[in-house]
Amino acid sequence: MRKTASRSAALTLAAAVTGTVSAFALAAAPAQAAPAQATSLYAPSALVLTVTDGDSAAAAAKRAVTLSCAPTPSGTHPAADTACAQLRAAKGDFTALAGEEDRLCTREWRPVTVTAQGVWQGERVDFERTWANPCVKSAEGAAVFSF
Repeated sequence: MRKTASRSAALTLAAAVTGTVSAFALAAAPAQAAPAQATSLYAPSALVLTVTDGDSAAAAAKRAVTLSCAPTPSGTHPAADTACAQLRAAKGDFTALAGEEDRLCTREWRPVTVTAQGVWQGERVDFERTWANPCVKSAEGAAVFSF
């Protein structure tokens, strides 16, 4: 009888240890991340705009500004209100931005490249364009790239 009692006690002890280890494993399990909650009624619109001398954005930027348009225009852009209004009118399409139509520019080749990277109304933006010279950039690039 002694063997049966010690065998039964050993099984009880093993079950208790297994249950305790399982409880610790569950307690130490990583918590599940909570789903992202919207913190604003506005879709995010935050951009970094750069100007680079040359025909590629690979060179170091000559100037860079930030532009945030929701809920209100802000950032380091010198004309954030106007730039945000132009982007809203173009529905975030940088190729549809209108500049100064009556401006005359020379035909010199002194390329200027601009980039816009970030988020516009919740959508990822990665825009790059090269103009022949700073005058053409100002004429066609609207206030968004005037900094």
